[in-house]
Amino acid sequence: MADPATAGIALPTTEDTEAFGRRLARELVAGDLVVLDGPLGAGKTALARGIAAGLGVQGRVSSPTFIIAREHRAGERPGGGAPVAMVHVDAYRLGIGAAGAGGAAQTFDELDALDLDTDLAGAVVVVEWGEGVVEHLADRHLLVRLRREPESDVRTAQWGWVS
Repeated sequence: MADPATAGIALPTTEDTEAFGRRLARELVAGDLVVLDGPLGAGKTALARGIAAGLGVQGRVSSPTFIIAREHRAGERPGGGAPVAMVHVDAYRLGIGAAGAGGAAQTFDELDALDLDTDLAGAVVVVEWGEGVVEHLADRHLLVRLRREPESDVRTAQWGWVS
């Protein structure tokens, strides 16, 4: 995949966003880290749902905001391929108020408590609000930047692997 600054796609509907996630999932294997960046309402959870559908994982995918991380067991992968679990994380609440004492260290402590580096061995880890927070967990990650165009309400995505 191309650099996140150059690969792009328009996603006019939620269904388009989910379909894009299913296409991305075809390339994902256990050990991959996917970082979703974008403002509220940009489609991060819809994209995570699409990735989950493409991986064939079990369970309903919804925003993990209040539980922070949710594991979805591997199921039958559409089109074949090795089954793989998915861990869906919402990093928004990690280190809220980190500007005070503890700062970034508090965020990294909370992240470390989730044990995501262990999850990476056997799952695809998808992290909403993860840019600048989780990249150190893997040698490379798929960065997907989602934006919502205010004039048209169309969402756009730019993506690529980052080392």
